[in-house]
Amino acid sequence: MPPLSRRRALASGLSALLAGVAGCNSVPTNGDGSDDPPAERTGSDSGDGGEENGTGTRAGTDGGPNLNDARVAAEPVASGFVSPVDFFAPDGTDRRFVVDQPGVVYEVTADGRRDAPYLDIRDRVVDIDGYDERGLLGVAPHPEFADDGRLYVRYSAPRREGTPQSYSHTFVLSEFTVDPDARTVGGGRERTLLELPEPQSNHNAGSVGFGPDGLLYVGTGDGGGGGDRGTGHVSDWYDAVEGGNGQDVTENLLGSILRIDVDSEGESRPYGIPDDNPLVGREGRDEQYAWGFRNPWRFSFDIRSSDDWDLYVADVGQSAYEEVSVVERGGNYGWNVREGTHCYGTDECPTTTPDGDPLVDPVIEYPHSGDGPTGISVIGGYVVRDEALAGTDLAGAYLFADWQSNGRLFAADPDSESTPWPIAEVPITGDDAPGSFVTAFGREGEDLFVLSTGARGLNDRMGRLHRLVAP
Repeated sequence: MPPLSRRRALASGLSALLAGVAGCNSVPTNGDGSDDPPAERTGSDSGDGGEENGTGTRAGTDGGPNLNDARVAAEPVASGFVSPVDFFAPDGTDRRFVVDQPGVVYEVTADGRRDAPYLDIRDRVVDIDGYDERGLLGVAPHPEFADDGRLYVRYSAPRREGTPQSYSHTFVLSEFTVDPDARTVGGGRERTLLELPEPQSNHNAGSVGFGPDGLLYVGTGDGGGGGDRGTGHVSDWYDAVEGGNGQDVTENLLGSILRIDVDSEGESRPYGIPDDNPLVGREGRDEQYAWGFRNPWRFSFDIRSSDDWDLYVADVGQSAYEEVSVVERGGNYGWNVREGTHCYGTDECPTTTPDGDPLVDPVIEYPHSGDGPTGISVIGGYVVRDEALAGTDLAGAYLFADWQSNGRLFAADPDSESTPWPIAEVPITGDDAPGSFVTAFGREGEDLFVLSTGARGLNDRMGRLHRLVAP
């Protein structure tokens, strides 16, 4: 097979999701061209306008979700967080943890949040205050954490060597080795794996997680600002819209999902590169797994077996549409040529790159305004499997949210015959529901959790963790 050109990256064997791509159809800003809430910022059966977005109507007669009747309740588990942005429960342990954006990991017990932090790296994280998208943004325990105590931590550091003075900060991915049985480990032992210069303070993504293949997946935003343009945003193949990093695969690793092997090392890297990453041996950066993202705030794996699974990535939109994609190896998800299924910045746009590679449509899209479900910042969730949320009519649904939750979640049916999938609003019942702003979801076994804050951005410890249950 000849080497792929700069824009050509589809490995053989991509699913019919890519083969079927066709058709291409812009919240107040923060003064820098961005439109995201803090780090929390990170889908309709109509491809040509949010006003036609439908509500799910599947009756559930074939065992699928009945989205018309779906309801959930939320039980308080812990409170006292500043801005809880991630949750993890390591395999082989009975422990669960919440990641707080200023730079602290807290253990959560049956009695709530422990007062003393488990991991505290505030001395390494850039100072944040008020409205900010930087901070400690994601933590993933190694699959063998119970034995080896390895945590993979994604945070925003002050500018390090190699980051220009005109840039905001440095993206850091580190391996921390800690005592998996201790109640508190201080700052742990850190080994830096990856540093990326970040031009602006926003669009930092933050998700890190191990797939069923044992490899570490890492989300990166497009470098911030607005429209994937300006300082720190390289030029790409699409001249109609200036910028950007989302369509670049050679100059930097921004606007992408990366995949690396933390159990090996390369000749020039403290991690290994999987042989089947799509750009290995071709033009482009070897860490790249998929690209064309703006701000992939949260992702999750729907694992049916070791060789049958999907990667769901929620990508925060610019100013008009939010989207969720089922991500394939070597897929190009369109930013900043498109926002969701719609042309960005122009009335007409291509559906492929100049090399003929498709720009992949999201499976979920919803607008910032109009009829039906709306919002301003998608928050990725999980597919409801096994006995999770029994009695809610959500079995088999992908459950997610918008940052402006307003007492509701969203659900979509992955078995829908139309794409983008119809979505339904799922009311959260009860008097002690999550706060006004949903920031992330978590999973432990069959339990699903939702994290929220009571205010826009950093707050006076109003953040909470809830378990989702049947009403």
